[in-house]
Amino acid sequence: MEIWINPACSKCRSAVSLLDAEGADYTVRRYLDDVPSEDEIRDVLNRLGLEPWDITRTQEAAAKELGLKEWARDADTRERWITALAEHPKLIQRPIITADDGTAVVARTDEAVRDALSR
Repeated sequence: MEIWINPACSKCRSAVSLLDAEGADYTVRRYLDDVPSEDEIRDVLNRLGLEPWDITRTQEAAAKELGLKEWARDADTRERWITALAEHPKLIQRPIITADDGTAVVARTDEAVRDALSR
C-alpha cells in the first residue's frame, strides 16, 4: 500500500495517523517532491475509477492560472488534464492510497482510509 501525501495537508497527516494506529504496512510518497509521471497518474486514475478532473484541486492558484474550470471534461481533453497534473502536482487531490488489491481511494475521510485498509 502506498499513500501520496503533502505533509502540510491536515487530511494527509490524519490519514497517516490512522494508518499508523491500525498498524498498516505502507509506503509514503511525498508527491510534490517525487512527482508522479503521466503514466503513474493514468494508473492511479484507473485504480480509482475516476477521471483526471475528478482529482483536480481547482481552487489552487495554478488551476486558476491555467483556467482549468473552463477546460472541457471529456475524452478529447483527458490527456491535457493528465499533463497538467503531472506538470503541477499540487493540483492532485490528496491523500491518495493505492490499496493492496489493485484499487485506490482518495482518503480524505477516516472512512475512506478504513476502506483502503479493508481491501
